[in-house]
Amino acid sequence: MAQQQDHSNIDGPVLQIKKISTVSLKHRITAWHAVLTVVIVTLLIYPAVSGSAAPSANLTETTSPASQTGRIVVTITNINRPGGVLGILLHNSKKGFPGKHELALVSQQKKYSGNSDRVVFENIPYGTYAISVAHDENGNGKLDANFIGIPKEGVGVSNNPKIGMGGPKFDQCSFTLGEQELAMTILMKYL
Repeated sequence: MAQQQDHSNIDGPVLQIKKISTVSLKHRITAWHAVLTVVIVTLLIYPAVSGSAAPSANLTETTSPASQTGRIVVTITNINRPGGVLGILLHNSKKGFPGKHELALVSQQKKYSGNSDRVVFENIPYGTYAISVAHDENGNGKLDANFIGIPKEGVGVSNNPKIGMGGPKFDQCSFTLGEQELAMTILMKYL
């Protein structure tokens, strides 16, 4: 039979383990997921409104030996709420995708009206990329969300995958630029 030990003479805090029910843990994980989703999408919108440009140092990561470049023509559709600003990020790695503008290869912002628009990325080295788009409808510099963190404004990513809990992943949104021009369509989603 084990005896309880007296820890009163130990310097520093004593680790206490608290038993958490499975249901409570699931609720906490879901809440944190909602918070992180809002933070990621807000980071996606911020550079579009502030006009920040991503550092160009990332260009060397995708440069092929022949240094061939192409252009990516993106048609953004299903913009079902007119007005506002679109923030578009082109990423060349998992790091920072979808919303960290400071880690994006290229960051663009565009005011628009209508239900579709077009963005062109010029002189992009051949390689693997993913694109994320956020619609800041009211131009307030952030992605508005409801009380549980679900975006009230539109979002979209390349390849238009079904986005579940945890947000879009680089691998499911990535594509390869290996020709002079690559055209794609991104469908905006309003949750």
